[in-house]
Amino acid sequence: MDVLEEVLRLRREGKRAVMATIVHTNGSIPSFESSRMLVREDGSIVGTIGGGCVEAEVWAAAKDVLKAEAPRKMTFNLNNEASFDNGLICGGTLEVFVEPILPTPTLYIFGGGHVSIALANAAYTVGFSIGVIDDREQFANKQRFPMAAEIYTDFEDSFVKIKPNPSTYLLIVTRGHRDDMHVLAWAVKTGARYIGMIGSKRKVLSVYQALEREGYAKELFDRVNAPVGLAIGALTPEEIAVSIAAELIAVRRGATDVAHKAVVRKDGEKHAASSASSADEAQKAPVAESVSR
Repeated sequence: MDVLEEVLRLRREGKRAVMATIVHTNGSIPSFESSRMLVREDGSIVGTIGGGCVEAEVWAAAKDVLKAEAPRKMTFNLNNEASFDNGLICGGTLEVFVEPILPTPTLYIFGGGHVSIALANAAYTVGFSIGVIDDREQFANKQRFPMAAEIYTDFEDSFVKIKPNPSTYLLIVTRGHRDDMHVLAWAVKTGARYIGMIGSKRKVLSVYQALEREGYAKELFDRVNAPVGLAIGALTPEEIAVSIAAELIAVRRGATDVAHKAVVRKDGEKHAASSASSADEAQKAPVAESVSR
């Protein structure tokens, strides 16, 4: 199996992996420069960088590289390390670059209003594939969203066709509470990496409570970022889009200690990655909600 073909297949399926490439050699080694080994998320391997303890150590490091989604360089001296006494004392050194192979993140925006247009442009610019869903064809179309790879004009149809995975981001910006609740009820049961919903803190809590009364477990909403975005005082659709795009990037890159606007429940549980509650944020959130419709 060709390593690069397997990379393409995994990315199409939204799956992650780790690529190890020999980038520098000196002296005698059990392989050659540019040799590649792909480690899938389940630990299976395609290709080789020479076998033995070097390959085993790189395989073990792949788990950490994938968890951090950050590359590392590993250097092996095969001259005098006792750990390489099983046929790998070749008299040389080699450097292996170990990097995560990640699918293109896909952002599905539920709602085709002004904020959605601005967000689609911002998210597309920073590397997200875009999908747009609205039950009004005049709001979900190629003229309004030329960057969109997928467009759906029926919520139920989108629920069937969209298969969220750890590279999927879901953003709920529909025109009303009923549709927001409908989409959120589906979203919290998916494997999406990120779920966000726009709206005031009062509206967010009312949506959670309504779904809990319908039998949804309270814990399902712990992963929802709502109100959506970072606390930068955004007011206009374009500013709100920047706030949301910044949150998407923070989640994608594993940033910590950033000021999310997600509400804190009365029981003290934080929803989403973190929370930044303040009086003026509570006043600004309803403005963001009204602008988006």
